[in-house]
Amino acid sequence: MRARTLEDAEQGMEHLGAFLLLWTGVSCLPLTEGFPKCTVLQFVCANSRCVSLSSRCDAVNDCGDGSDEISCWNCTNGSFHCVASESCVSSSSVCDGRPDCADGADEQLDTCTSFSQAQPCARSEFTCTNGQCVPNSWRCDHSSDCKDGSDEEDCDHNECAVNNGGCSHTCIDLPFGFRCDCPKGMRLVQDTHCEVVDQCLDADVCDQICVHSNGSVVCDCQDGYQLTAGTGQCRATGGLAHVAVSTQEGIKMMDLSGSEERNITDKRLSPGPVSALNAHNTLYWSSPENDIIYRMSLDSGDHRPAVWLKASKGIVGLAVDWIHESLYWISTSTRALHMASLKNTKQRLLISGLSKPTAVAVQPLLGYVFWAEGGESARIERVGLDGESRFALVVSFVRNPVAISLDIPRGLLYWADSGLRSISRVLFDGQYRKTVVESNGYLDQPFGLAIFESRVYWSDQLTNSICSADKHNGTMLRVPQRLGSASPAGLVILHPLLQPADHSLQRGHRK
Repeated sequence: MRARTLEDAEQGMEHLGAFLLLWTGVSCLPLTEGFPKCTVLQFVCANSRCVSLSSRCDAVNDCGDGSDEISCWNCTNGSFHCVASESCVSSSSVCDGRPDCADGADEQLDTCTSFSQAQPCARSEFTCTNGQCVPNSWRCDHSSDCKDGSDEEDCDHNECAVNNGGCSHTCIDLPFGFRCDCPKGMRLVQDTHCEVVDQCLDADVCDQICVHSNGSVVCDCQDGYQLTAGTGQCRATGGLAHVAVSTQEGIKMMDLSGSEERNITDKRLSPGPVSALNAHNTLYWSSPENDIIYRMSLDSGDHRPAVWLKASKGIVGLAVDWIHESLYWISTSTRALHMASLKNTKQRLLISGLSKPTAVAVQPLLGYVFWAEGGESARIERVGLDGESRFALVVSFVRNPVAISLDIPRGLLYWADSGLRSISRVLFDGQYRKTVVESNGYLDQPFGLAIFESRVYWSDQLTNSICSADKHNGTMLRVPQRLGSASPAGLVILHPLLQPADHSLQRGHRK
């Protein structure tokens, strides 16, 4: 019995020693090992990514794993609260015929009735008796699309007599329902609106100048570019282009192939927007966490950034007007579009009362400033450089346009939508919309966007990558640079031809 007790004691000591050894090893690990270094103004995602606190419970999957949209008790404007799952879904997902809440609360009749009272139907939609919105073309088509069947009631009256049936041009009344029609040379888009048929944009093979003749298109390039034989691609002359990208490790510079990466400033800030004045070889950038806009000349030897302007916190978009030497920015704290002269830093408020501004771009040759908004009233608009003549380009089928960029030779605006995980483009007048790149594993959390030659470039914060694809159709995806632990934000491509001074170098498009 005594021998057994001694044996048990020895085994107990061995176990205690093993435990002490394990505890000592664990206690020697750095307490910060494996934890993200997020700031107090950022939310720590379950996948260890850092996103702005303003992204919490806004119905947009900013983390990439959805952790910023769970355990939500109060959802932001533009989103619907799923009580059972404590999550938020976009208002555009409410009453769309597909349950997004775990218990289907976003599709219940009382929800749809109350929601529709606050969300009137669009001109191209029919308002059901219960407040639900369905396309006008579904009215009286022998199929109940409204949950209360009201779209199939009173089908003997002329729908065209009220608001022209929502048609932009011709409305044709039918025995059951109606249809919209277009004049010759135009085509119907989104069931109700007509747009001019553009053979060049239909073909979409020319990088810049397109000449349509006898049923075919001929491509050409603007001055400074060379046409690649047998294609519509235009290659820039006059030196290599480089991309500058903002990261939490500072501003990084590299060529478009992703090689020769180097830090050009070691100032560590939360990454934000960046823009450039190519003629002066100067960068401008800011961080959403402070109210400073920085400037740095790439021609100087030390590459030391200087404080250029004390503006406002929450700057999420910057754009340089290289003709009049002005800088435009938008801020989530002021919810406004601002501008200042690069010569004397005199500031001016252009547009106020924005809901959730996300990005800005400028086309000074035509006198346009463009900006994007997310949230409940997601949209893309333009205004004159003086703040007058406001015009909406995109107001539907858009969820969270976080970045915009201009293809000046073709007169096109591109935008990256993190909600739809896509990149689309549209003419400066809002016509000829087209989705170019769809979800490909590198569009879950885009931030920066740029167009150069035949490609569209963007930064993705989920994969910490700089990516590019064909600007016409999204093919030939390339990931030339992965930045490791550095999360990329705004990016800008540096090449003199991207900021032309010649007013004739506008839409390179001739029929």
